[in-house]
Amino acid sequence: MSAAVRVALDAMGGDNAPGEIVLGAIQAAREYSMGVYLVGREDAIRAELAKHDTQGLDLPMVHTDEVIEMDEHPASAVRRKKNASMTLALQLVRDGSALGAVSAGNSGAMMAASLFTLKRIEGVDRPALGGVFPTRDGACFVIDIGANTDCKPEYLQQFALMGSIYMQRIFSIPSPRVGLLANGEEETKGNEQVLQTHQLLKANAGILGINFIGNVEGRDIPTGGADVVVCDGFVGNVVLKLSEGLAETLLGMLRMQMTSSLPSKLAAAVLRPGLRNVYRRMDYAEYGGVPLLGINGSAIVSHGRSNAKAIKNALRVARQTAETNVAGAIAEGLAKLQTKSSNP
Repeated sequence: MSAAVRVALDAMGGDNAPGEIVLGAIQAAREYSMGVYLVGREDAIRAELAKHDTQGLDLPMVHTDEVIEMDEHPASAVRRKKNASMTLALQLVRDGSALGAVSAGNSGAMMAASLFTLKRIEGVDRPALGGVFPTRDGACFVIDIGANTDCKPEYLQQFALMGSIYMQRIFSIPSPRVGLLANGEEETKGNEQVLQTHQLLKANAGILGINFIGNVEGRDIPTGGADVVVCDGFVGNVVLKLSEGLAETLLGMLRMQMTSSLPSKLAAAVLRPGLRNVYRRMDYAEYGGVPLLGINGSAIVSHGRSNAKAIKNALRVARQTAETNVAGAIAEGLAKLQTKSSNP
């Protein structure tokens, strides 16, 4: 199989490495007919591969003994460990051997390594992390969810472009509705950052090619009031952690109620197919991980608790992000804005 359809995977990253990580690679290779570079300690990877049928699958190994641990300082660890598994995975992308890279390891280190290795797209002030949230009828992309806690309005404007392009190319939404997260739908609501961002987006939406619908509130995320919701990383991370906790709590309460008595168990048996669909839609593993947008390449940051299913889907998204040229589209959009700025 050609290296052009391979994705690089940090086989040592995450709470469940290398077992679930390698299993996710095997599943992706089998289900999506793709190659996966397994980067990490060769003996540990080989031991996991031996547990499964891998005949005919494209799973080359790239050995390194260096691994960035979860509790290490991201930037200093990336500088100190030049041959860390996540860094080598990103180097495969930089050198053209892999379409994208995936890691469930130290998320801060993955972001730092991506910046050091792949560099920012020209014109991007701050790369951002975007998260996919399930809605009543589909999905909502919230950006930023933690990469940038302090943001200028210009950063948020770029996040809006990045998010719109991602939803257009990955979720096939022709004209994603982009909303700015605020404490009210009125144009006059929000802090100074939100007020200034609103005016920027209102003025430049046409140039950027985005469908800006104005301010949205937090409830618009789960109800599907927008396809893309823009906010700074501080607010976005609070939204993310609240949503994760709420989903786990509600699903736990539902399971408890459905098994509390014989009538409830009988009702649960009847409702099981529908409940299974609800669980699936609320499962983070369905989306695999979150993309780091604004860098010259495809890098997916997976949850530290990722299981094989999450890794399988993260590899799929990394490949899709590269093949649909999300980075190139972001560069084109920013170039139009820069042209307008230099020719007022």
